[in-house]
Amino acid sequence: MLFPLFEWCEASWLGQLVRTSLWLFPVIEAVHLLGLGLLGGALWIVDLRLWGFGLRNQSIAEVERGARAWLVAGLVVMITTGLLLFMSEAVKCYFNPSFWVLITTLPFALVFTFAVRQRVASRDGFVTSWRSRLLATVSLLLWFTVAAAGRWIGFSS
Repeated sequence: MLFPLFEWCEASWLGQLVRTSLWLFPVIEAVHLLGLGLLGGALWIVDLRLWGFGLRNQSIAEVERGARAWLVAGLVVMITTGLLLFMSEAVKCYFNPSFWVLITTLPFALVFTFAVRQRVASRDGFVTSWRSRLLATVSLLLWFTVAAAGRWIGFSS
């Protein structure tokens, strides 16, 4: 049912431009990886604080507030460049199970991060608990799944 959409994406002028350019795909992928660094760093610093590691002189809410802009910037870079990379090889993605794992897990990770984790982290104090550790663990598992599936797209055919 979605296959015609994937074909259209790949055949679009943007998909063709990225796919046929000698340097555009690798540059976009490099920027995508920089976005991953921003996103991953912002996630890790808050999740590690939720676990009770590092930055103990700052409340969990302060760490979360400080990392939020970096998290959003990383997401914007990742989604923008990810769409460009997808459009250049959409048909390949359609047949790739890793792509479907990524696309299925990403909305859960986003909702969890902004609706659950951010809400709890923004009101927690300095003390970690089993709840904050569970929150951090779920966050890391969701985002690891997204990142691993995204990375595996490039290694699978």
